[in-house]
Amino acid sequence: MPKVTPLASACAIALACAIAPAASLARPRHHAAPPPPREAGCEMFPAGNPLNRAISHAPVDPRSAQYVASIGLGAHLHPDFGTNPGYGIPYSIVPAAQPKVPIAFDGYPSESDPGPYPVPPGAPVEGSGDEGDRHVLVLQRGSCRDYELYAAARSARGWTAGSGAVFNLRSNALRPEGWTSADAAGLPILPLLVRYPEVRAGRIDHALRVTVPRTQRGYIHPATHLASASEDPGLPPMGLRLRLKAGYSLAGFHGESLVVLRALKRYGLIVADNGSPWYITGAPDPRWNDDDLEQLKRVPGSAFEAVQSGPIRRG
Repeated sequence: MPKVTPLASACAIALACAIAPAASLARPRHHAAPPPPREAGCEMFPAGNPLNRAISHAPVDPRSAQYVASIGLGAHLHPDFGTNPGYGIPYSIVPAAQPKVPIAFDGYPSESDPGPYPVPPGAPVEGSGDEGDRHVLVLQRGSCRDYELYAAARSARGWTAGSGAVFNLRSNALRPEGWTSADAAGLPILPLLVRYPEVRAGRIDHALRVTVPRTQRGYIHPATHLASASEDPGLPPMGLRLRLKAGYSLAGFHGESLVVLRALKRYGLIVADNGSPWYITGAPDPRWNDDDLEQLKRVPGSAFEAVQSGPIRRG
């Protein structure tokens, strides 16, 4: 809060003192932005990063109704995480001295950051068996770098993966234009997850990752990659931001779900991949209350609107 100077000290005469309160009330109030979210002693990107920027007052996109209808007006939010380790995307935190191992890319080598990566042999892999996207996420202490792999599998010397990306969490730098990451939109995954520690603390200060059934051939920064050949302008582009409408009542919601829904009004969702409608991604954790998270499934797609956050790029 700004320091309030006593009016008496600022006024030379009684008339000026009488005017000062009205002038003071006319000034807009500026609220400091919250500090960026943190994990393992690392800021999850600077405070001004687009992923940490509130969109509660962003203008509604002219195609909002079309975008939301294409995702599903009658479909509902789905928390793709919980206590079951088979749901959600897990991540590892490793020390600064974690040994690096070679990574062999067999899907998008030209769009991947070359290894080695500090991925431990026992790093958890998303999903079970050979199903799913098999993401591996590793946050390194000290360097505050986020190492992410897609379609990962352990090998004799290290890991193989379809693609991989390294994000310096102290920087706002984007992936090269047109490049993927470990996610279809070229976005980082870890900073966009619903993570238990921040929900336990009572607030989420960043956008959340969401999947949608179909996307158009385009993306909005900070996304850098498209994953569709469709020219349909009514389909959402990668990187589209969606928010829970201000008028949607949160009365009756409580606990962990209420924290998530408040974040969806302030920071919203960001389209990161093609998949099931309105699936928001989090990290599995035995401390989640699965019954509490079930409340999120009451929120329909019609409660959302798309906002403007930048031009659509074609790669």
